[in-house]
Amino acid sequence: MSDDGGLWLLAAGPAGATALYWALYRYYRNTDKSHAFERETAIEAKPVTGSETKVDEVTGTRETRIKGDNVRNYRDRVNRVSS
Repeated sequence: MSDDGGLWLLAAGPAGATALYWALYRYYRNTDKSHAFERETAIEAKPVTGSETKVDEVTGTRETRIKGDNVRNYRDRVNRVSS
């Protein structure tokens, strides 16, 4: 008597793993439903607007702290959530 009944069980493991991998890949990647930005989106270029007004200049690291920081005063940073 041949024991072919267990052979299909051995083949079901890799086949099931392959099917599960493919299903998860298709679910999370859904490449057939993805948006092709380069082909489907029309972008119209417009001239650059703005000004070259200088606002401030920071050179080097003269200040070791940022003005107005609240690092040491933790009670101002953390507020207790009331329930």
